[in-house]
Parts: sequence; C-alpha cells; structure tokens
Amino acid sequence: MFRKISTGFGALCLMMGIIVMAGSAGDCDGKCMEVANTLPEMLMLAGVGVILCISGAFFIVVGRSE
Repeated sequence: MFRKISTGFGALCLMMGIIVMAGSAGDCDGKCMEVANTLPEMLMLAGVGVILCISGAFFIVVGRSE
C-alpha cells in the first residue's frame, strides 16, 4: 500500500515540477511584458520546480525499493 502511495505521490510531484519549470517565465511571446514575471520571481518558480522534481524522483525511488 505504501509503495503505491509513494510512487503515485512521486509521479505527481515530478509532473508538477516539470509544469512549474515550464511556466516559470509567465510571459506571452513579448507581447505583454508588463504582466510577465520578474527575474527573481522566475528563478524562485524554477527553483521550486527543481525541488519538486527532485523530491518526486526520491519518492518514486523509495516506492520502488520496498
């Protein structure tokens, strides 16, 4: 039971991290730069995405090892 929960949670974290990293800039092709994220906001969101990916991979490995 724990294996399935851990693997599912890890997969969810991994997917969310990829989505957060992909959308971290928040711009729309330069046509609306006034609503785009600033550089510190973009780096913070990209960092959160990386952390989510790493923790998701960790939970997947833990779920597979038991």
